[in-house]
Amino acid sequence: MDVYLNTKRDLLVVKTGYPMPPAAAQGKWRKSKKRVIKVSDEISSALQRQGYYMRKLRDLHSNRD
Repeated sequence: MDVYLNTKRDLLVVKTGYPMPPAAAQGKWRKSKKRVIKVSDEISSALQRQGYYMRKLRDLHSNRD
């Protein structure tokens, strides 16, 4: 899987070989150079369903409360 970050530090995970999803077309994404070994169940199920997983940074902060 390929991991991308944008200028707002939003997260996008795409299955290797899949095109960038239309929802991610807006914004500039850069590929992370770090290798991913294991992902959460939430991310893996989203990858199986739709081929990508996208999360905004603010979603992570709101879940901490």
